[in-house]
Amino acid sequence: MTEWKIDMPIFANSMKARWLNGLGMLLRTNPVVGGIRRGAGKVGSFSRERRISARMPRNIRRLSLRVLRNGRVVLRRGSNAPRFAVELVRHPRTVGAICPSGTQLAGAMAAAIPEGKGLVIEIGAGTGAVTRAILARGIEPERLLVLERSPEFCRMLRRKFPGLNIVEGDAAMLASYVPEGREVVAVVSSLPLMNFPSSLREAILEQVRRVIGTRGCVIQFTYALLGESPYSRNGFRRDLCRFIPRNLPPAKVERFWL
Repeated sequence: MTEWKIDMPIFANSMKARWLNGLGMLLRTNPVVGGIRRGAGKVGSFSRERRISARMPRNIRRLSLRVLRNGRVVLRRGSNAPRFAVELVRHPRTVGAICPSGTQLAGAMAAAIPEGKGLVIEIGAGTGAVTRAILARGIEPERLLVLERSPEFCRMLRRKFPGLNIVEGDAAMLASYVPEGREVVAVVSSLPLMNFPSSLREAILEQVRRVIGTRGCVIQFTYALLGESPYSRNGFRRDLCRFIPRNLPPAKVERFWL
């Protein structure tokens, strides 16, 4: 398998180094990944080349990140990490995470989709972790509309899911992408709403309100484990809240209705 090798002094001067430093900080301080200290020693003090412990959350294992004795970082070709890191550096407020969603988080969001034959809309699809889980949940491709603002992520999604309806667009104009007369059973959102300016956040919430009506719901994940959701503050009623500890960072999934 082809590998990318990056000399650490050059790499440390780039914006991508900030992403890796943030990842290392979370690994050192997050109790969820305490197993790494037992299995592979403390991050940054490897005595020899070792892979990150399999007890870590899957979204971090998929990054295929290795710290080598000679101070180089290796990212395996084919992982989502390089593209995700670039998008994070370019648009930190709209990406809102240091890595793609984990399997458990994506599965919890897909499991919260209610039964019905209406349209399912995913907003902020990123690299497609939640998209894959929605399809695995049994949602037919013709019932799924994927909305993503990043052109790079859209190109990636179209390669991964050929034939799926993937729209490069803005969630603040969500209603304009829904076919007229089509009932929406769920909006599945990975948008980092708390990162957005209040005016943009309010515009997105209003668009979600318009498309789900009184029969649909919105499913949102967040890293803000405490405090009230913007949906609750805007008249939505929460009926589901699930904590996902084996994700980095830990997250929670909530479902809201009008």
